[in-house]
Amino acid sequence: QVQLVESGGGLVQPGESLRLSCAASGFTFNRYTMSWYRQCPGKERELVATISSADGRTNYVDSVKGRFTISRDNANDRVYLQMNSLKPEDTAVYYCKAVGKTYWGQGTQVTVSS
Repeated sequence: QVQLVESGGGLVQPGESLRLSCAASGFTFNRYTMSWYRQCPGKERELVATISSADGRTNYVDSVKGRFTISRDNANDRVYLQMNSLKPEDTAVYYCKAVGKTYWGQGTQVTVSS
């Protein structure tokens, strides 16, 4: 079955960096566009970044452009989110997802606070 396991979250100060990782299994990873979402308490889940399966083209929500970078390793079925210059408003639970699949992993908590 589809499995997505996110890791790499934590507590950091504003301006610091984190790298999130998502290990995928149970489907043909290199055929799927992959996405990172985040959800803050009391808010709807928000699409943060996507990376296509075919050419690795990326897209970002405006609030993270220039600070976050999504990448993928098709050899190891992993997708990453490098997050730099973190801000308190980036605090959320972060999830990865395969576009077209309904499965969600457990997410990883990112807290940005001084």
